[in-house]
Amino acid sequence: MTALSADVLRGITVSFVSRVVHITTNGLLVVLLAGTLLAPDEYGRLFLVVSIVGIARLFADLGIARSAARYVSEYKETDASQVPHIVASSLRYRVALVAIVCAALLLGRSLFADVLDEPALAGLLVLGAAFLAFQSIKVYHVTLFQGFSRVDYSAVVSIVDNVGRIALVVGFVALGWGVAGALLGYVVASVLSAAVGLVLLYLRFYRGHDRAERPEAGLRRRILEYSVPLTASRSANVIDRRVDIILVGFFLNPAAVGFYTLGKQISEFVEAPAGSVGFALSPVYGEEKANDATDRAAGLYELSVEYVLLCYVPAVVGLAVVAEPAILLVFGDAYAPAIPVLQLLSLFVLFKAINSVTTQALDYLGRARQRAVVKGITSAANFGLNVLLIPTMGVAGAALATVVTYGAYSLSNVVIMHRELAVGWRRLSRVAAGASAISLVMGGFVVFLSPYITDLLTLAGVVGVGVAVWAVLATASGLLDVERIVDAVA
Repeated sequence: MTALSADVLRGITVSFVSRVVHITTNGLLVVLLAGTLLAPDEYGRLFLVVSIVGIARLFADLGIARSAARYVSEYKETDASQVPHIVASSLRYRVALVAIVCAALLLGRSLFADVLDEPALAGLLVLGAAFLAFQSIKVYHVTLFQGFSRVDYSAVVSIVDNVGRIALVVGFVALGWGVAGALLGYVVASVLSAAVGLVLLYLRFYRGHDRAERPEAGLRRRILEYSVPLTASRSANVIDRRVDIILVGFFLNPAAVGFYTLGKQISEFVEAPAGSVGFALSPVYGEEKANDATDRAAGLYELSVEYVLLCYVPAVVGLAVVAEPAILLVFGDAYAPAIPVLQLLSLFVLFKAINSVTTQALDYLGRARQRAVVKGITSAANFGLNVLLIPTMGVAGAALATVVTYGAYSLSNVVIMHRELAVGWRRLSRVAAGASAISLVMGGFVVFLSPYITDLLTLAGVVGVGVAVWAVLATASGLLDVERIVDAVA
């Protein structure tokens, strides 16, 4: 097994720290807003606005940032003098698109309010447009720093956003400003993080950088061309993440949006560690391919998938078992309808973790077009299933649609990766089988102890027992090979 380089290990570490900050701050934000500061209908209205902004924001990117990151990753290895041209061109494209989309959102805000029968949305979307603008610039910086293999800078920008968000959102809502105050907190935090990202980009990667007299012929065109499949896959991804929330609001009500959003947020928190690994490793695949070292890329992918299977198959079982006491104890009986949502979405956690270490790697390996085709198909299926299931099953229908279509998408991406890299699938199959067996035993212990959960302390104790059982069985079975991990990161 090829050892991870110091740079890759550093990237994984700082990305994980950033994800821990994200989990902690956003977890506190969810608990405070949903459990204390906002009623379910207000919480749902807030994330209805955030979902509309999320869909609008994809038109402010069109895949430009990720395409630029891909070419930065390639050209910093082959012709670094072209990198400033990539940065300048992509940033100009981004700012122009942001201006157009924000203007469109402001002009169409009354239409959204009428269609969703929520008059308050018209005023809230003014703040939503400001959030869109600065969050889009912030995400641009995070993505571009990834292409430079400086995910520590991505982490800094994200941490500023997350820490600022919890302080400002909670502060403004506590002042009695309600949903508008929460959105204002999102806006100000995005302004701060976007400013930090711009300063880092200018000082570290633009000012004083060796610069060719003019861009390489066709470079700008290639950035735009490669952004097309990235736009398609990203658009489909945003639709998967946001349109179900909007459809829940359309077919049901803001309170139902709150229940569904809460279940989805909890499941995404659990997936965050896998996301940190995938984010840090993704540009490495492109670098290794440029250097004709695909065997090393395959080894890195194999190790990351093993980590996901060993950690997240048990997480599926544990999350499904403790969903009921966890939601009732933390958020109260008012959020009981979120329980079946979270139980269904426990499978979504596994699929999303697999996807986190696969999709962006495919983009850097030049397989964005194939991924975009699959994403388009599964997103259309997701929309159709939501329309079919939400009116009959409620919020659980939206969760089921997400699990079915996202699972198909994740497995399809694994197949595409199989065609690109020579991965040891036989070993991965053994790891999957072993992780499943361990999960069943661990789940049995948790089910046996669950009647004794009466407060947050006993909940934490039962979860701790489950983790301990997993650790013992994983180590005894040889699946958790500490020496192998040490060799990989040494």
